[in-house]
Amino acid sequence: MKDLVTTALDAAASAGSTYADARVVLTSEESISVRTGRVEGIESSESLGIGIRVIADGAWGFASTSTLTPDAIRAAARQAVAIARASAITAAAPIRLSPVAVFDDVWRGPCEIDPFKIPLEEKLALLLAADEGLRTQELVTVTSASLSFIKVEKVFGSSEGSMIEQSYVESSAGIVAYALGDGEVLPRSYPNSHGGQSVQGGWEAILKLDLVGNAPRVAEEAAALVSAMPCPATTTTVILDASQIALQVHESVGHPTELDRVLGDEAAFAGTSFVELGDLGSLRYGSKHVSVVSDATVPGSLGSFGYDDEGVPAQRDYIVHEGLFTGFQSSREAAASIGRASNGCARADGWNRIPLVRMTTLSLEPGEWSFDDLIADTDDGIYMQTNNSWSIDDKRLNFQFACEIGWEIKDGKLGRMIKNPNYTGITPKFWAGCDAVCSAEHWQVWGVPNCGKGEPMQVAHVAHGASPARFRDIQVGVGR
Repeated sequence: MKDLVTTALDAAASAGSTYADARVVLTSEESISVRTGRVEGIESSESLGIGIRVIADGAWGFASTSTLTPDAIRAAARQAVAIARASAITAAAPIRLSPVAVFDDVWRGPCEIDPFKIPLEEKLALLLAADEGLRTQELVTVTSASLSFIKVEKVFGSSEGSMIEQSYVESSAGIVAYALGDGEVLPRSYPNSHGGQSVQGGWEAILKLDLVGNAPRVAEEAAALVSAMPCPATTTTVILDASQIALQVHESVGHPTELDRVLGDEAAFAGTSFVELGDLGSLRYGSKHVSVVSDATVPGSLGSFGYDDEGVPAQRDYIVHEGLFTGFQSSREAAASIGRASNGCARADGWNRIPLVRMTTLSLEPGEWSFDDLIADTDDGIYMQTNNSWSIDDKRLNFQFACEIGWEIKDGKLGRMIKNPNYTGITPKFWAGCDAVCSAEHWQVWGVPNCGKGEPMQVAHVAHGASPARFRDIQVGVGR
């Protein structure tokens, strides 16, 4: 891989580039799913290629190829330079990159048991056993269980002198029970919705989830939702579980603080941002209890790495500190435009895509409350768990989220179950209403392997650490 990168860099320089980087990426994937007692799908794939990004005449050019011969790589490098020169004709200003040190390094993600070496029969047995445990309730009519694994090996090199090897394994698993009643289909998921939980790690991470042991409880809760009370339409106190906080951070803090959105470089897919450049250091994003940090060094997180896809080392950086907006997520180009250094948030979805500003592990820092004390301190409200749907406008300002299940809170105790709980808000006002966050004991990192951005769309694997948190004066039970 290093030889391929060197060939690309030399060819780009010979063609006239003033800067070049190249990434060789080998990606192996496997997914297995079971649905209502039957094997639904078994898929595997492998992808290998090189992407070459250059600056020539002050503009970007990019080309890629899966033909990894020296001649094909040199041709791709020349094509990247030609594209840059053509782009320079209409460029508004020359590309500038914030400085970064030169690194020669190797980074490996955590993995104790390689999931690709586990026999297919063992994986299917686990899923079928979990699926059987979901079908213990008469009202549960459809069930689903799934596993997926990704292994990535890549080498990055730049004309500035860096040469970086990285590799990691991601493992995902989840189960869902669907109960049918009164014309409604009510899902209950574990350990999270939309595919379950995803982490950097191996088969040991899947076993730790104990899908089989949790399946009967999930089925019972799904069946109970059929006769549960609907979410009342009112303004009240809301406590969100950690997984829902993770999605809330993703949509209403993560995306609007991506610097390329703020600069107008990203608008076609999922919009821009309500945040402006002048808000840095002055915008009150939330209450004093709200501190959000971008941290690509968290072990076992989907959003962790040694270096981003521009060769910038992983780092920890506050985006919101005690309610004050203090930093953007940035690339080298975006950071240079505001006189800052990149905080290592540029990543690409494979060898044939250019790096974009992407979230890493963006987390709400824990507070001091125990969960039991937080419930006991709440006279009246709703506790909501596990996302079911989300909607947010193209500036990431006005949103509506629905959860799978909730419980009313009365006089400091959890009461009746609530089906289809949902809430709405406006980003700064919502976060301003946060008056309590649970402690590190309740803090967990949740993987999000399906974050879309860009055209052609790139799917990033990011993550968010969170613990349950309380919000005051929230509108719930809104019409859909």
